[in-house]
Parts: sequence; C-alpha cells; structure tokens
Amino acid sequence: MSFKNKTAVITGAGSGIGKSLAQRFAKNGANVVMLDIHKDVVQAAADEIVANGYSAIAVPTDVTNREMVFHAADQAVQTFGEIDIWVNCAGYSKILPFLDCTQDIWDRTIAINLTGTFLGCQAAVTKMKGHGGSIINFSSQSGKKGTNNYEAYCASKFGIRGLTQSVAVEFASEKIRCNAICPSVVQTPMWDAQLSDYAKKRHIADSDVMPRFIHNTPLGRLCEYDDIWNLVEFLSSDLSSYMTGQSLNLTGGACMD
Repeated sequence: MSFKNKTAVITGAGSGIGKSLAQRFAKNGANVVMLDIHKDVVQAAADEIVANGYSAIAVPTDVTNREMVFHAADQAVQTFGEIDIWVNCAGYSKILPFLDCTQDIWDRTIAINLTGTFLGCQAAVTKMKGHGGSIINFSSQSGKKGTNNYEAYCASKFGIRGLTQSVAVEFASEKIRCNAICPSVVQTPMWDAQLSDYAKKRHIADSDVMPRFIHNTPLGRLCEYDDIWNLVEFLSSDLSSYMTGQSLNLTGGACMD
C-alpha cells in the first residue's frame, strides 16, 4: 500500500516496534518523523532509512515533556507540510511484585506509557484539525486483562484504551480517527531486558519463557513485526475509514476479550 505524500510521526522510533514501523512506512512512500529519547540511536535509525533512498528525519524527544512533543510536531509540519498519521509507540515496562513497585517505578510507567500517549494525541490532534488523520496508540494484551507483578504497566495500558475512545468521540467530526492496538508478546529489546524478571515471576528458566508464550497462544507463535505492520497499515489507510475508538487484539488468540 502506498503512503506517498503522507507524513507519519512515530514515537519510540529508535528501536523495536517503533523502528520497524518507521522503516515500513518509509518503504511505502511516507515521510517519516522519528521520535525517541535516545538522540544517537534515533538519528542512526533515521540515517539508515535515508541511506536506503527514503524520507525520514529524527527529532530527539522525551514523550513525557509537552514542550518537546509539540516541538516535534512543529518540526514535522515545517519539514513535510502536514501530519497524516501519528503512532504512539514509546513504552516502558517493569515486571516486579506489587509490593516492590516503588512510586518512582509507578510514576515512570504512567508518565511514559499513558502521559506520553496523551501528549502525543494532543499534538497530533492540533496538527490534524482541518484535514483529518489517523492516530494509532499502543495499548497491550495487558490493557485487556490484568496480571500479577505487572500492576503499573497494566494500569497504564488500560488507561490508553479509555483515552483512545475519548479522543475518537471528541474529534470524529474533524475526521480524526483514533484507535489502539493490543498486541501480545513481541520479542523486542524491551522484552529481552525483562525476560529474566518474567522467568522469576513464573518460576521457570529464562530459556523457557518464549516457548511458554508460544504454547499458550492458539496460533502457536509470537506476534511479529510484520503482524504489527499489517494492522498499522490498515489503520493508517482509508480501508479503515469507518473505524475509530477501537482497541484491537493482536494476540494470536491468546486474548479474545
């Protein structure tokens, strides 16, 4: 599908899901604006896209900082003219027992996952008013069903679903659609960093974590970057023009709520 002459802003674009989405949008003709708190990492990711003949800029951004998020939106418009697609993908996750969850961990999780999405939605709406667009938020399977040792993350991801619905209702008349994706486990750098914590939670070996997820997934595999892209591509296009306010499972059948 072509996104020629479209501009897509992606947060958390320096690695993992965000980086993979930036690469795919660029390959399909979009101008890509890549936001990430890690300046060198996101610049290298953008340089790689440009070196391959596509269009991308990097804007180092802390998604918890309103001024930086709105500056990034301004940069996108100044460089490419309009914002058509905004993907809130930046995230933070920590697995630990509830009573070991400090207020700092709670605040950091809510700030990055929920406040970051809130600020991204505000910036996107500000730039999309008058011509419309598609906002895509990343919730999670853990935003559909709570689980132990994951209270802060679950709370943040449940919150994203409510935010998504509210934004969708308020700005439907502006032709701004807002939907959320709720993936199951994707083997990203963030997941690799917490694999041992999950193993400890389940009293299993590190090497048994991913096989356990696969065993508990009816379709028998993990969610992959291509699966994420297929849904993002759909939600970014006119094929989903009658869809807004939805939180779509992408779990291989592991979650059906």
